[in-house]
Formats: sequence, C-alpha cells, structure tokens
Amino acid sequence: MFSLTDRILGQSDGGTTHQLDLRRKPDWLRARMPGGDGYTRLRKIIDENRLHTVCQEASCPNMGECWSRGSATIMILGDTCTRSCGFCNVKTGRPASVDHDEPRRVAESLRLMDLRHVVITSVNRDELPDGGAAIWAETIERVHDACPRMSVEVLVGDFGGDLDAVRVVCDAKPEIISHNMETVRRMHPAVRPQAKYERSLAVLSAFKASGLITKTGIMAGIGERDDEVLELMDDVRKESNADILTIGQYLQPTRNHLPIDRWVHPDVFAHFKKEALVRGFRVCESGPLVRSSYHADEQAAALAGGR
Repeated sequence: MFSLTDRILGQSDGGTTHQLDLRRKPDWLRARMPGGDGYTRLRKIIDENRLHTVCQEASCPNMGECWSRGSATIMILGDTCTRSCGFCNVKTGRPASVDHDEPRRVAESLRLMDLRHVVITSVNRDELPDGGAAIWAETIERVHDACPRMSVEVLVGDFGGDLDAVRVVCDAKPEIISHNMETVRRMHPAVRPQAKYERSLAVLSAFKASGLITKTGIMAGIGERDDEVLELMDDVRKESNADILTIGQYLQPTRNHLPIDRWVHPDVFAHFKKEALVRGFRVCESGPLVRSSYHADEQAAALAGGR
C-alpha cells in the first residue's frame, strides 16, 4: 500500500521523502534574506514601541519577504510562553507581569504602519485566570479604533478550554480568528503536550458559532502520515466548518526541538490544497514556506471579495 506522497510523485517505495538528506534543506526551501526600505521602516517602528513579533521570536523563514512588503505578525502578552511545545522556538518559562499599556502601543504602532490587514498573536498565559482574554479584547478594540480601515486577524491559543474566555475575544469582533491545530491527532502528545486535539476542535467550533471567519493551520514533516492530514481536514470541517487552512513544512528551530521527519515535496503540498478545497475550505495556503500568517492579507482580501 503506497502513501499519498508515493502516488503523487509516482514512486514505489514508502520512504520517498526520506531519501532526501534531512541535514540539508532542499532547493524549494530557499527564503528571502531580510533587507530593503520596507524591512528597515517596519523594524524601526517595532523596536521604538518595544513590541514583540512572532516573526522574530519563532524564527520565521518568511520574515525577509513579509517585512519587506510591510507585513508583520505582532505578538502580545510578552515574549515568554507558559507551555513547552516540541516545535516552537518562542522561549518558555515564567512570564513577566501583564503590561497593561501594550494594547495602546500596539494600536499606535499599527496606525504608523498603515497596513490593510494585520495578524496579532500571543504566547500562552496559562497562569492568568482568563488566559489573557481581556488584554486580547482591549487590543482588538484599540486597533479597530486607531486603524478603522485595517482588518484584524488574531491567532489565539486554546485558553485552557475556557469557552467564556474565548467568547470575550470573539465579542471584540476581529475580522478573522484563528487557532492552530498544529498537527494530527496521533502526534499531539509529542508536539503539543499541554494541549488537546479535541479541545482545539472545540475552540474552533466556538469561533464559528460566533459568526466570525475561522482559520487554522498545521505543519507537515513532523511525523504525521499523509492520510492523517486528510483526516484532520475532515475533523476540522465537521466540527467547526472553518474557512481557511494553512499547511507548511516543519523546520526544526534547534537541536532541542523535535526532529524533522521528512521534507514534504511541493507537489504534495499542492495536493493537500486541492483536497482542502474539495472538502469545503474557502481558502487553503499550502506550501513548504507557508506559515499561519503567510499572505494573510491576500487571504482576507479574497474572502472579503467573496462575500
């Protein structure tokens, strides 16, 4: 029995992608180096306002491309996460106290950036009674007030399954709300030891029940099988009817993180996209360098045009 990868690439052995040297990135994973006027301008605003970005904290390979075109993902609630996911390069530990001036600074910075669309994410703050939901809501509201022509996309955690906290964020009415599944059901204990597959599905379901455009994302190449990716698509559609799905190649940040299991070929990513659209996702961004916020402004524009 051949895998989806084998069928797409026309191979006959079950280890097609493993034949590539996992110590070297394949040619299709070349990312643009940071630089240019757009990059410099954005970095200056971020540094002057003492903001964090997931682009920097998570070592995103697309930082050069995105910052050069005036797009960045702001990270709120500090730079220290209370969880220790096996894939993530954001530091973990005991966070500093909540910075209650952060929502104002984020809104002011985004006013200066003058973007059409922004993605805001955060670390997990499990030590807070509401998981940071109140700060989330204030940030969204301040950004809407300061940037009335900007659409706001938020990428949030699971709030420990507290659906009241989820509703606080939903009630602030971001244009798009996202929570990443990250990986298939079988891989959750290794990849997201402090999260639960069913809990994440319930959070996505709560998003959709609020009437918001809903989004999720996963990594490929961290140990999952291709058929499990398709099963995850089915689960997400059944439980939440989510609108947007992103799929990208897992890249090991350091030797202390989970190893790369395989380099997923671009043709397989293309097939994943086809399968996602067949299942009813309105938008699917699927490719080796895709991350949660990659081309998020284009996704938002595409959905706005389809209303």
